[in-house]
Order: sequence, then structure tokens, then C-alpha cells
Amino acid sequence: MRINGENFKLQAPCILLHFLEQKGCALDRVAVELNGKIIPKNLYESTHVNDSDSIEIVSFIGGG
Repeated sequence: MRINGENFKLQAPCILLHFLEQKGCALDRVAVELNGKIIPKNLYESTHVNDSDSIEIVSFIGGG
């Protein structure tokens, strides 16, 4: 699996939501692209990720 261009070993297939929670992502402040497709937040709980996938996680930071 590749996450933001870095290799990562996924121990077992899992649900995207659980994966993001385990990575400590603030779910209300991220956007996720899985294998080149943006995944809507309402599909995180039903989207499966595998070791062959490529994920881009973008975190939003507020400020001014």
C-alpha cells in the first residue's frame, strides 16, 4: 500500500473509516483519494482498503 507516496504495510484488509481512525486522522478535517478517486465521507464506513491500494490523505488546516 502507498499512503501519500510512502510505502506502508497493511496487516489485513480493513474499512477506510477504521484505517483513518487508527492513523489518528481528524475525520472532519481530511479528504481521501483511493486509487485516484475521491471518496465521499459518507462512504468511509463502507469502503474497503487493501494492501495493493494507493491512498492520498489531505488534512485541512484553518488559520488566517
